[in-house]
This record gives sequence, structure tokens and C-alpha cells, in this order.
Amino acid sequence: MTELQVEVVRLEAMRVMCFNGFGESPERLALEKLLAWARANNQHGRVFGYNNPGPAMGSPNYGYDLWIQVDESVLAQGDARLVNFPGGLYAVARIHVTDPEHHIPEAWHALVKWMDANDYRHGAHQWLEEHIDAENALGGENFMLDLYLPLKK
Repeated sequence: MTELQVEVVRLEAMRVMCFNGFGESPERLALEKLLAWARANNQHGRVFGYNNPGPAMGSPNYGYDLWIQVDESVLAQGDARLVNFPGGLYAVARIHVTDPEHHIPEAWHALVKWMDANDYRHGAHQWLEEHIDAENALGGENFMLDLYLPLKK
């Protein structure tokens, strides 16, 4: 894995619609729900995700929440829920994912090592993965993510 290029940014507060997938491939399930809703409601906001609940020892199943940024006019529908995210300080690194099974965890570890080597500590706000091209991510390989590691000084 090549060395990560890391930028420290403040992610502003945002309102998001949240979709959850659960199973052996929860990212795909959540993304299918999100994209279907976004197309039906003509929404084109930024897309962020994170494990919820995380993987458990001995089970292939886990959960993944996906957020799409929306404005105040959007109302919750079906099993989607609205979330008001307060934002926060993050270390951000872009990765080009060619093998989701191995590349993403390695990149997260490298980002945590970067934090440890710099003048930051781990923040308590949500870890996030921004899906740069959500439509392309449905293919399962060859897509881009920005990893957002929560920081505090």
C-alpha cells in the first residue's frame, strides 16, 4: 500500500437521510436502498457510510449505515431516518479501492498510525467513509473513498 496523503479538515454540520443494510454485504444493501430513494426523490448530496453494528467474532454478518446529505425540505420515508450530524475535525485520506476485502482496513490502520505520529488524539465523533462515486461502488471494486478519522487536539 502506498503512503496516504492526509489532510485535516473540519466537516461542517449536515442533515442526512440514513439507510441501513445488514448481512454479509451490508454496504451493497444500504447503497441499493439509498440510490433507489435518491433517484425517486431527485437527491444528489454527498454520501457517507460507516459500520453499524460492527462485525462480531464468529459471524459473517454486520451492519452498514449510509447517509446522503439533504436539505430541510426532505422528510423521512419508510425505514430511512433523518440524522442531524454536528460535524467535527477529521484527518481525511482518499483511497482508490481495488480490493474492498483487504485495502480498506489497511488504509484505516495507516490513517490511525498517521494520527498517532502527529499532534492529534482520537475524537469521539463518528468515523466516516465518503463514497466519492456511489453509483460506481455498486460494482464492488474499483471505486474511491475518502476516509474520515475523527480528531481532537
